[in-house]
Amino acid sequence: MPPMPSESTIVTDSMLPEAHRGKTGIWTLTLGSVGVVYGDIGTSPLYAFREALSTAKEDGVITTTEVYGVVSLIVWALTLIVTLKYITIILRLDNNGEGGSLSLMALARKATGGSFAILALGLLGAALFYGDAVITPAISVLSAVEGLKLVAPAFEPYVLYITIAIIVGLFLVQSHGTARVASFFGPVMVLFFLTLAAAGIPHILREPGIFLALNPYYGIQYLITHGHAALIALGAVFLAVTGAEALFADLGHFGRRPIQRAWFGLIFPSLVLNYLGQGALVLHVPEAASEPFFHLVPEWALLPLVILATCATVIASQANITGAFSLSRQAVQLGLMPRLEVRHTSEEHSGQIYLPQVNMMIMIGVILLVLVFRSSSAIASAYGIAVTGTMLITGTMAFVVSRYVWGWSTLRAAATLMPFLFIEFCFLAANLLKVFEGGYVPLMLAAALVLIMGTWVKGTRILFEKTRKTDVPLDELVAMLERSPPHRVRGTAVFLTSDPSRAPSALLHNLKHNKILHERNIVLTVRSMDTPRVRSDDRISIESIGLSFWTVELRFGYMEQPAIPRSLAALRRHGFKFDIMATSFFLSRRSIRPALRSSMPLWQDKLFIALARSASDATDFFQIPTGRVVEVGTQVTV
Repeated sequence: MPPMPSESTIVTDSMLPEAHRGKTGIWTLTLGSVGVVYGDIGTSPLYAFREALSTAKEDGVITTTEVYGVVSLIVWALTLIVTLKYITIILRLDNNGEGGSLSLMALARKATGGSFAILALGLLGAALFYGDAVITPAISVLSAVEGLKLVAPAFEPYVLYITIAIIVGLFLVQSHGTARVASFFGPVMVLFFLTLAAAGIPHILREPGIFLALNPYYGIQYLITHGHAALIALGAVFLAVTGAEALFADLGHFGRRPIQRAWFGLIFPSLVLNYLGQGALVLHVPEAASEPFFHLVPEWALLPLVILATCATVIASQANITGAFSLSRQAVQLGLMPRLEVRHTSEEHSGQIYLPQVNMMIMIGVILLVLVFRSSSAIASAYGIAVTGTMLITGTMAFVVSRYVWGWSTLRAAATLMPFLFIEFCFLAANLLKVFEGGYVPLMLAAALVLIMGTWVKGTRILFEKTRKTDVPLDELVAMLERSPPHRVRGTAVFLTSDPSRAPSALLHNLKHNKILHERNIVLTVRSMDTPRVRSDDRISIESIGLSFWTVELRFGYMEQPAIPRSLAALRRHGFKFDIMATSFFLSRRSIRPALRSSMPLWQDKLFIALARSASDATDFFQIPTGRVVEVGTQVTV
């Protein structure tokens, strides 16, 4: 993909290198991963077994075959998809320690020479993740609050309003950052998972035959004998593994070993015990199938369980929202979206960020989803497609990385990953049966986001190619200025450009209108590398191209905020006198108009122009002091 034709090119290293993680105890990181990584998958017992069983039962009668079959399918979905695929294989496919679909896309594109197909998969994966980020808070919080109906039926008319109030409060506090509450996430989720296990054990002891469900035979038998109903139930079973993508997405925050220890030491056993307990409960009391999770505990413990479950769902939602923030920043750095306002909420941890535009859009989407569907059961139909699609894309790119980065043979890569792709394809097929019941929601969201990101990528490429044709080669301009020097003024001028071989338009306009040249002139290009973070030694390079001109390249990882003034201070190590108070930054502010003959349809031209206008101010994005900025306007067509 060509550079973005803006004031600078953003091109992509890891969130926390292993050396940095070593300073934090592995058990502290393990506890943190319980609170952040496993929130989504941990709250699945609230609705996964209930939804799968409701589609499995025949003629309204629940049989032992259905209970054993559904529990077996859930347990083996957790074993195969989460334990074997993600915990064992995918977590090893890091990009210098960083995970996530866009990190994997960057790694795969680099290995395949910038494949457009991989870019398209990355766009689709990112779009589906946003769908997940909208659906998760809606279904999680609503499913927990619905437990109030069992505590007191009088609460039923108010469930929707309470849910919306919690959701609005959750999004309003995002601007304050997660640092203050993050320390509570781990302990609360540990308590929640221990509660999951404790709630299931008494029912297992009363119906020990439920252990037969651990045999995959019952799950396979159910699929074979129940035909179309089994396929529908399979879509609901997949709700048990939603959140598995978070294991990979948050790899850079905690590292592989803490995430693995948390899964095997606490999460997996607790989930299995709870699902077995729900199955045992329904075998003993079939009427409990309407809300098996909340019926696990005695009446006196119901209200505390609702409160704890609500806290867990808020934490799960928080993890998805902050994940969307991180994904959005990566997308901007990779040139997939226009610049967005990024606020840092912690001085110690650069990964704790807040994007007001993204926060507002997700909040509106979540509230609309709750108002339209009105129950967690209805929203469940919309959930599976987004997650299965993301998992299939991750598996496909994992195949490319294992083949071309790890050097595996095609046979070995296929033998390792194709079984998982087949299983996930079956889940996707099952979820596609619910397109008209709500599955259209993530598909519509994904289509809209792919269109937006695709338009931005295509528009920036066209704009870059057009401006390159009319730009003056920088070396020719420098040679001309040396032959016929204009009036000189003291200080340093920094001209941002996406193409250091061409004279920046701001430089040309400054010469044309002001007829002056500073005594030191820097032509600056900012590049975001295909790695989450860049080492300080590799951050900056400088080259002299004339008596008073230098080209400078600043490199940032896609998980980093490109702070230009602070980075330019490193020029002093290269013998260059840099003083921010004697430096002026010249930025080009482009006014984009649709061309008479464009490579894009008129509607797409207008969409691209709207996206360009919505981009956050370059001064704030690059953290340049406003008093040191000179903006020069130009008009271009696309």
